[in-house]
Amino acid sequence: MADLIRVMLVDDHAMVRDGLKVFLMMEDDIDVVGEAGNGSQAIEQCAALQPHVILMDMMMPVMDGPTATKEIKAQFPSVQIVALTSFQQDDSLVQKAVQAGAIGFVYKDIDPDDLVKTIRAAHAGQPAMAPAATQALMKAATKTPDPEFDLTKREIEVLTLMTEGMTNQEIAAQLTVSNSTVGYHVGNILSKLGISNRTEAASVAHKYNLIPKS
Repeated sequence: MADLIRVMLVDDHAMVRDGLKVFLMMEDDIDVVGEAGNGSQAIEQCAALQPHVILMDMMMPVMDGPTATKEIKAQFPSVQIVALTSFQQDDSLVQKAVQAGAIGFVYKDIDPDDLVKTIRAAHAGQPAMAPAATQALMKAATKTPDPEFDLTKREIEVLTLMTEGMTNQEIAAQLTVSNSTVGYHVGNILSKLGISNRTEAASVAHKYNLIPKS
């Protein structure tokens, strides 16, 4: 019995947990030692259950998977966590799970035999990622980061008003400053954004979310 892989299932849908339990309990080397309906419950049960591997749903009420994963890895570093989700189009979930400390990432439509292999790999300390999840990580690693324009608070205010179509004179009246001060800020903004006119300023501002959302 000492060689059994102790697995905990964490998912807010009881039917999902039941389905996972049915085929996992058929494996001679796996013992499903407990379940939880959200991340908070998973953290509470970890000390008592002492699982080797946790199958952790990413999207749950009360506390989501990435948050619970990070907390569990901080308190119980030897526990290996495999992220589980049905959201194949959300690449950010993969990044969040891995950054939180998950050793694996699979989707809920995974073949049962492959899930068992994933659990065994995680227990052995080997990363186990679904191909789509690996592609998402590679895409994130090669993505060019957004440029940092280093605009001051006042320059962001002026840029915001520029994108609303205000002239320098109108901006000066709005901010209660002189026309020459606004002109100075506009010149700095164009220089920092690497552009030459107000139309381009509006385009860059929206593309890189430089102005506060109202």
